[in-house]
Amino acid sequence: MRIKVIEVSSDTNIGGAGKCLLTLLENFDYNKFEVKVVLPKNSLLKPHIDKLRIPVIEVDGIADRSFDFKAVKTLKKIFNVEKPDIVHTHASMSARIAAKQSGAKVIYTRHSVFPPSKKISKGIGKVINGIINNHYADSIIAVAEAAKDNLMDTGIDEKKINVVLNGVDGLMPVSSDEKRVIKDRFDLPDGYKAVAIVARLEDIKGHDYFIEAADKILREGYKVRFYIAGTGSYEQHLKEKVRKLNRQEQIIFTGFISDVDKLMSITDIQVNASYGTEATSLALLEGMSLGIPAVVSDFGGNPGVIKNEKNGFVVPKRNSRELADKIQCLLDNEQLYQELSENSLKIFAQTFTAKAMTKQTEKIYLESVTG
Repeated sequence: MRIKVIEVSSDTNIGGAGKCLLTLLENFDYNKFEVKVVLPKNSLLKPHIDKLRIPVIEVDGIADRSFDFKAVKTLKKIFNVEKPDIVHTHASMSARIAAKQSGAKVIYTRHSVFPPSKKISKGIGKVINGIINNHYADSIIAVAEAAKDNLMDTGIDEKKINVVLNGVDGLMPVSSDEKRVIKDRFDLPDGYKAVAIVARLEDIKGHDYFIEAADKILREGYKVRFYIAGTGSYEQHLKEKVRKLNRQEQIIFTGFISDVDKLMSITDIQVNASYGTEATSLALLEGMSLGIPAVVSDFGGNPGVIKNEKNGFVVPKRNSRELADKIQCLLDNEQLYQELSENSLKIFAQTFTAKAMTKQTEKIYLESVTG
């Protein structure tokens, strides 16, 4: 008999957590698991899940929020009817409470990494937070060692936490002819290298330091184009910064691109400069699958993905000079670049595939049911 699982997401848009959920749904062993998904109404995840022919239950009151009293009642009714063995929540406390009350095993994934507030990491606040979260989760998945540290800092029992690193389906290299067309699309001249950052345009993602590093490198005469892919509330600030540097032709904003794999296919070096929130960057993983070395900040889950001098460089957060220096190392030293590129491919295949992530998640499901 198959194990019945209900996956719950409160996301209306498709962020990192949503992409991880889709990856799981695409790779589950459906001979062992019967899976349904609970989503808020009008979630952008629904059309993608519909294509996989997986049943979706839409619920009011859970959209982009962790807790809603009415949603607990609604979800409990659903779980009482569906009788899942496991409810796996992706940030929804409402679903965790409802699942516990209905008798299902509760698994919760922490998709983010950010310093916890003192209210829940010190004194009585830490004790209360620990009691609540330990009670409403039979097992907790952390997507990075740093996420595990965050959880433990807020009173959660280490024995409940399993680290399962994010995984992705690797990107496929494109032909030389395709690459030429893509270079034209992104205005990358022949003989120029491409350095890209793929992240929401928010201050904590560190784009300011990326732009400053780019300016430093360009002032030294390197033939490089720098690409900023994504959108966000910080976009106008960043564009104004580039305008003041008079670098509009060399530092290019792509906006939101649905086929970011095309940009990846012409990228030589990837950058992640986060300093406020970062778990296991899916963009870094996709780049690794193509053998793209990266230069990343030492924040959150970045050091768990990029091993210094193995498949890239790890530099101090908020440090544009170090960022620029390490990018230049990769631009200057072809032998080093090739070595780090080959290591990127190896490390991705060993650790960060979609199948590896799914198998580890399935193992946690099985263990939670069998005890």
